[in-house]
Amino acid sequence: MERRAPVFFLVAGEVSGDVLAAGLIRALRQHYPDARFMGVTGPRMVAEGCESLAGIEALSLFGVSEVIGQIPRLLRLRQRLYREVTSRRPDVFIGVDAPAFNTRLEERVRRAGVVTVHYVCPTAWAWRSGRTREIRRAVDLMLAIFPFEPEFFAAHDIPVTFVGHPLADELPAHADVDAARDALGLDRHVRWIGLLPGSRGAEVSRLGPLFLDVARWLRRRDPSVRFVAPMANTRVRQRFEADLARFSDLEVVLVDGCSREVMRAANALLVASGTATLEALLAKTPMVVAYELSAVNYWIARGLDLIKTEFVSMPNLLAGRRLVPELLQTDARVPMLGAWLYRLLHSTAARAEQLEAFEAIHAGLARGADARAAEAVVALLESRP
Repeated sequence: MERRAPVFFLVAGEVSGDVLAAGLIRALRQHYPDARFMGVTGPRMVAEGCESLAGIEALSLFGVSEVIGQIPRLLRLRQRLYREVTSRRPDVFIGVDAPAFNTRLEERVRRAGVVTVHYVCPTAWAWRSGRTREIRRAVDLMLAIFPFEPEFFAAHDIPVTFVGHPLADELPAHADVDAARDALGLDRHVRWIGLLPGSRGAEVSRLGPLFLDVARWLRRRDPSVRFVAPMANTRVRQRFEADLARFSDLEVVLVDGCSREVMRAANALLVASGTATLEALLAKTPMVVAYELSAVNYWIARGLDLIKTEFVSMPNLLAGRRLVPELLQTDARVPMLGAWLYRLLHSTAARAEQLEAFEAIHAGLARGADARAAEAVVALLESRP
């Protein structure tokens, strides 16, 4: 008897999850042209033919206070999705990122007899490693986007497959600096420093003044250098402009969005620790990483031993060594940050060390993630009776 076309239920969180899920849907259709897809969707998933049971904005939350205020609604949504899964009986449930929401749902769904996959490993390798017990109960397969993740999760008896990072597939191996500068209206013949103090109000409030102080320090030592900063949204721009107004002797070109173009256009970057450091690596731009938690959050994280890794920036985690300077908390001071940036501008050897490693890491991440993720899901599905 011919097997029916499979049904996939996907729950994606954030815009990045929409991108990952859409690529996976497209690749799964290569194996199952008549497959059905449904779940919590963004516009890219819908464009790939995924039936929307809820919009991705339902899970796109920022900040502890916002999440706490939305807990009752999120619990209702999770219960509704559980009812949808148990009534529709998909062949595979795929949670895409959003582990705080998806892991509990995956655990319940799996107990109900549905095969579960989680795409993008939760960062249990970095902090709150005790989450692995819950994850082990929740998933039949984990799809990892970083090469150091499988060893950690396999050691906790969690089936995992490394598929590579879709962003590494998307971005070119070699950036066109002149094209990026032309797109932003920047002088091709000037040395530019990119300032990326984050995308959220709280981190920009802490890091924005620091980054501007570093820019002033550099400008005084090298008057030829110029500065450009991408602004993630209107709120971030207003916060940064208010800080910049206090630096009357400093000029910074502000760009709405376009962070990747800024990364490609710059000679060096001062960047807040986070996902931007991976994009900067893939843009092949030397960088200095800085971060500063609030005093209370830092005390909690260190006091409770929640942070398990030696490094926090993705380039250093991927390299397994201190490839890029990362200056955190009390180390994130103007002279130290400025001196590292000055070195990246003026030392060919310092630049080459980072760039050679960036190219090797990019090659290791560019594995055709969409296709590999689909192949892993197909292999799991086909192994079931």
